[in-house]
Amino acid sequence: MSRTDHAVRTPVQKAALAVSIVFVLVGVAGFIPGLTTNYDTLMFAGHESQAMLLGIFMVSILHNIVHLAFGVVGFLMSRTAQGAYRYLVGGGIVYLLLWLYGLVIDHDSDANFVPLNTADNWLHLLLAVGMAGLGFALGRGARNRNRHV
Repeated sequence: MSRTDHAVRTPVQKAALAVSIVFVLVGVAGFIPGLTTNYDTLMFAGHESQAMLLGIFMVSILHNIVHLAFGVVGFLMSRTAQGAYRYLVGGGIVYLLLWLYGLVIDHDSDANFVPLNTADNWLHLLLAVGMAGLGFALGRGARNRNRHV
């Protein structure tokens, strides 16, 4: 990308890029002892992992990798307004489904493979509303272009 490409980013692209940066930072933070408490209990997946990002959110290696991948996908999709819109709205839907999943599963069961706790569930709801809200609020032009394609 040239310098002028940065100047012409739409608001929805900037929002998607900012969200992507946060996901990458969270994914990296999940691998840093101190930022992640009980780091010595970090497991690949499952509710047995007692590692807690910031001492609040349950994490596992898989959970951290998913955050990193979600961030990378956002970086790639934020290159266009349509992609950024789809990333934010689609990501909002994914996090809404993850919130619902977190509500219905037993947090102490093998079904909690991500792993999730109550703090994660509330965060996922906020991410769902925030990402979809940003997509809808800022992606008007991208939505209109989708209708004409």
